Amino acid sequence: MVYVLLPFMILAVYSSAEKLDWSLVEAARDLGASSFQAFLTISLKLTLPGLLSGVVLTFIPSMGLFFIADILGGNKVVLVGNLIQEQLMKAHNWPFAAALSVILMILTSLMIYIYRRISNVKELEGLV
Repeated sequence: MVYVLLPFMILAVYSSAEKLDWSLVEAARDLGASSFQAFLTISLKLTLPGLLSGVVLTFIPSMGLFFIADILGGNKVVLVGNLIQEQLMKAHNWPFAAALSVILMILTSLMIYIYRRISNVKELEGLV
């Protein structure tokens, strides 16, 4: 899963860091900020939307890649998707599987809400 999802994170953070105005970092350093303070106050705050979009872009597909654990190792790793599938197909415990699905949907919605609040995005692309 790391090999599949790592490019989503790297590309999101790279595109955000590429747009960073380095003159602001230099100005912070000229005004007496240490390298760490300049990173926290300038670089991190300006690249935070790209970092959060990378987190969202990796979190959402990772919830659906439950079949990779079955292919590679079987029952050694339990993912949420594996648990939902097991409850539906093997245990026939549909209420528990539905509750897990709702919790997963709430977590995904919460991640998108946090991204929208921090990055000040008014509407997501593709939504009207």
